[in-house]
Amino acid sequence: MHSAFETAATASAIPITFATKTTWPEISAALPAPAKAFAAANGFAAKPGAWLALPTKDGAIAQVIFGLEDDGATFRDLFRPGQLPGLLPPGTYRFANAPHDTRLAVLAFALGSYRFGRYRKNDAPKVTLVPPEGVDVADISRMAEAAALARDLINTPSNDMGPEELATAASDLATRFGAEFKCIIGEDLVQQNFPLIHAVGMASTRAPRLIDFSWGDPSHPKVTLVGKGVCFDTGGLDLKPSNGMLIMKKDMGGAANVLALALMVMDAKLKVRLRVLIPAVENAVAGNAFRPLDIFKSRKGPTVEIGNTDAEGRLVLADALAYADEEKPELLVDLGTLTGAARVALGPDLPPYYTNDETLALDVARCAKEQNDPLWRLPLWAPYDSWLDSKVANINNAPSGGFAGSITCALFLQRFVEAAKSWLHVDIYGWTPSAKPARPEGGECQAARAIYQLLSQRYG
Repeated sequence: MHSAFETAATASAIPITFATKTTWPEISAALPAPAKAFAAANGFAAKPGAWLALPTKDGAIAQVIFGLEDDGATFRDLFRPGQLPGLLPPGTYRFANAPHDTRLAVLAFALGSYRFGRYRKNDAPKVTLVPPEGVDVADISRMAEAAALARDLINTPSNDMGPEELATAASDLATRFGAEFKCIIGEDLVQQNFPLIHAVGMASTRAPRLIDFSWGDPSHPKVTLVGKGVCFDTGGLDLKPSNGMLIMKKDMGGAANVLALALMVMDAKLKVRLRVLIPAVENAVAGNAFRPLDIFKSRKGPTVEIGNTDAEGRLVLADALAYADEEKPELLVDLGTLTGAARVALGPDLPPYYTNDETLALDVARCAKEQNDPLWRLPLWAPYDSWLDSKVANINNAPSGGFAGSITCALFLQRFVEAAKSWLHVDIYGWTPSAKPARPEGGECQAARAIYQLLSQRYG
């Protein structure tokens, strides 16, 4: 991965001066007369995201001025400096003054340096930053690497990122950190009692599987991460329209972000017994595809009626969560790209999370804010639980009516968790529809940094 940081060229690094509409007049007044005139001639007014390279007498770059939101602005994008790698000419730079949040600005710079280059020449910016004093560069580099892993996995099209390739990526990560890896594949899922994972994946020519690896001292607190790994989702027999299928390569975004989170946990050597479970499937259409109103017995025992084959993510997570729950972890976390309802309610940038642990809920909200990794709590609203009732089975995976789709999905999953001390469910999108500072268009790392912050504070 391209490193965004350079530590050996401090003296020659080009300074970046952050300015707002309020501070720009004072900054401008202190410039040498030629530079001041150059800025005026260019009409520079320090609007958020605007930049200007001021020349030296011999035509080199003397410094860069970059606009930020004013302190009193309704919204300050703390990742605004993430635009810089895509704007600046090749070279090494440094911050000449402090942005609104120096650590987040450095993180944004690193995240904004990402480019997906698997299928064409990588156009990653040839721009590096000398990190400011007092910033934990190792931790930020860890987060940037994890984000790149999640983005690469999600951005890779499904012809090159099926269940087997996702398992290989997980195996490579496990090997790197000395974790114990195993994988249950195909018909073995039936033999070892993972009927829902098998049902969703059985129509594909690419065998479904349950990825499972463990790392860390067994005496440490058990933290288990479960990620939805639907490598492509046609919707099954309840087929998606073409526009709904277009970016379904991202339907393994939960798995990608769980692997990103695992990378950070293992690289930071947190004092946890980490376990990662990823049900990896392709929800395909074939003669043996599972059908609406089919009924399957889950690993946990309750029978599940299929109200909709396009509500498959909660099915594979149900078996994986039940398996994870058998170990009675101290903290059980699942991430998945699960419902359009979450996007309707909160949009692509703000995933909802669910937990009945009030301390955990507050900690997640605080860590999400600290990492600029937005999350918003929604309720596990018990009165809606009856909506999941089936007349012929114990539970229906997709109740009719269409209301509160993200909440009813969370309530469905809650049925499969009872022994874990705490449970956190996050309904992520895993995708940036249009580029934003530090967030290129495409696959996105969501919730992983916030949860890593939480785990670092609890088990660091």
